[in-house]
Amino acid sequence: MAITFFRKKRITNLFTIAFYNLENLFDTKNDPTKLDDDFTPKGFKKWTPKRYRKKIRKLSRTLSHLGVKESQRAPVLIGLAELENKRVIEDLIDAPSLKDKAYQYVHYDSPDERGIDTALLYDPKHFKVIASEKIPLMVKNLNGVLDATRDILYVHGHLNREEIHLFVNHWPSRRDGDTETAYKRIKAAATIHAFISTIEEKDSNPNIVVMGDFNDGPADKSIQTLVNGKKLYNPMEILITMRRGSANYKQRWSLFDQIILSNTFFNKEAGTHSFTHANIFDDRFLKEWSGRYKGNPFRTYVGRKYLGGYSDHFPVYVQFLYTAPFV
Repeated sequence: MAITFFRKKRITNLFTIAFYNLENLFDTKNDPTKLDDDFTPKGFKKWTPKRYRKKIRKLSRTLSHLGVKESQRAPVLIGLAELENKRVIEDLIDAPSLKDKAYQYVHYDSPDERGIDTALLYDPKHFKVIASEKIPLMVKNLNGVLDATRDILYVHGHLNREEIHLFVNHWPSRRDGDTETAYKRIKAAATIHAFISTIEEKDSNPNIVVMGDFNDGPADKSIQTLVNGKKLYNPMEILITMRRGSANYKQRWSLFDQIILSNTFFNKEAGTHSFTHANIFDDRFLKEWSGRYKGNPFRTYVGRKYLGGYSDHFPVYVQFLYTAPFV
């Protein structure tokens, strides 16, 4: 079920912001500084150029479809997670399904030991970057050693001339247990709060979008901390059900992929964007079509078994109605 607050009007003024965890989008070359050996032709996954090109085509096709049914245009902003480097981003936006969109991107290398990063794609016709930086997430493992996890990507820009602040996230995983690692994700929420506070020193009412794979759902403490601490709104929280989410593990749906907004997007003033709609993009072509996992995301691998799918996550998106300024 999607959330809709306003009737769809003037389709050409509807804009999509999306997020997609790409599930290990590695190139096929070995980087001796990263733990990427599995994703090489001779590695555990037998990750060949042919398989890489197939994944690029599939992912680019998916990105080109996000929100198009409602807005009749590709997204203006797309947050991405689990990509290795600039090369894979450039291959993605140069693929046939996206090449004509002329996307540009913001990306920084992160300290993640496997080399997976976040990035932001943007349509330069509608979004102009003012500034960007990576925000380190300084959190220690239980043994006291600093966790080599992903930075938070911050991008400040103008969306259709309206100022906006974006945070793209891939928070620490639950690999060592959800309860045992919860403190890391709570620290991530606090890190974003601290950064928003610096923004509020110059702008008391900033437009904020926090998107990502949070490795926690809407009801978990980290997300509740994030939302409640800075007057944010999570339009994704009512999308999760027993039968629907953005990822499925052991036959249980989760909604770790979310896009969270400041309350400033609930207005209809001229020259501003108003939130209208949020959804999980789970069209049939992204799903397993049969068998035990029917309806789950059609992923690239299960263990070492190559399936040739898209990702183990579905993308999510929100949409805004832009009210043009009076002339």
